[in-house]
Amino acid sequence: MDTQPDTALRPDPIDEPSRRASERSQALDPKSPVARFAADTPLLTDAGVELAPFQIAYQTAGTLNAARSNAVLICHALTGDQYFAHTHPVTGKGGWWETLVGPGKPIDTDRYFVVCSNVIGSCMGSTGPASIDPATGRPYGLNFPLVTIRDMVRAQAMLLEHLGIQDLFLCIGGSMGGMQVLQWAALYPERVFAAMPIATGARHSAQNIAFHEVGRQAIMADPAWADGRYLEAGTRPAKGLGVARMGAHITYLSEPALHRKFGRRFQGGTAPTFSFNADFQIESYLRHQGLSFVERFDANAYLYLTRAMDYFDLAEDHGGVLANAFRGTKTRFCVISFTSDWLFPTRDSRAIVHALNAAAAPVAFVEVESDKGHDAFLLDEPAMFSAARGFIDAAARARGL
Repeated sequence: MDTQPDTALRPDPIDEPSRRASERSQALDPKSPVARFAADTPLLTDAGVELAPFQIAYQTAGTLNAARSNAVLICHALTGDQYFAHTHPVTGKGGWWETLVGPGKPIDTDRYFVVCSNVIGSCMGSTGPASIDPATGRPYGLNFPLVTIRDMVRAQAMLLEHLGIQDLFLCIGGSMGGMQVLQWAALYPERVFAAMPIATGARHSAQNIAFHEVGRQAIMADPAWADGRYLEAGTRPAKGLGVARMGAHITYLSEPALHRKFGRRFQGGTAPTFSFNADFQIESYLRHQGLSFVERFDANAYLYLTRAMDYFDLAEDHGGVLANAFRGTKTRFCVISFTSDWLFPTRDSRAIVHALNAAAAPVAFVEVESDKGHDAFLLDEPAMFSAARGFIDAAARARGL
């Protein structure tokens, strides 16, 4: 929790140039391996645009076995990236899923070869709106084609082929990452041995779309957004992106967790200041979240990725019947939800399970009792770790690993 006074939703002007340069350098020249695809190897997007040339930034951990049968693909969430168990080059923080991935952990890097790519449309090295458009020599901005979850998965499949990996032992991810897992299972069922979608849904709800639209409007209402051309203008819609992050972050938490952490406690004393400063600890915390987010994320990428989530509807893609997405699949599934997740509530996971049952697919379902809200999948949740370890170990035995 931020314990310092925080009265302005903008980065310190002194630090802004270095922050901007650091973020920009990651979009163009990331501190991770990059797979580059030439003009003759385009990604055909659902929008009907051939994206070429393009690149995918990624990270790995562990060793690929001789049979190339122990590959695990981690799919990151909306504001995540490829640094699942690595130091983040902008923030200096550890990997966002170090609780689950590493030696001796449920995704054991002593046993498995783990890959995670920055999704197409993001800003940590994979081609997105902050990348240079080869046709103009300028950042794409809003000229970048709208992308979908399916586009992200197609790009990941191209990356795996580039790495010499034909199929996956496990595909796992939470939230938007869980959407990718479901899309992988539907699009490439023969290439996914086991799938673990966590805290996700087979489509985005009207409420979730509404929250995303508020965030997008906050960004686009910032004068510094410059109609999406802020990189060329030398500006940055920090206020709008910060407000978007604040609103979204509320949806990642639960009321009990907020009450336990902050309650109605004052930030700097025991009485109100009778001003619009951050009197309450929860206000200071949200402002801190907004400030720290704009240090590492591109505003246009936020627009694109939230729109990709909005468009996701796996049932609609299969004649309006979700079970049709999994007909004939041999992939084994473990679906995990959290009791206090109101962004992707348990009923969304149950709908996935019911569809898998209707398709006669092997599936386990675990509802984890937690008051940590949607972000529980990123946190220390022993029940989730236990379920993941049990499922992954059983799948490994079946795979002969």
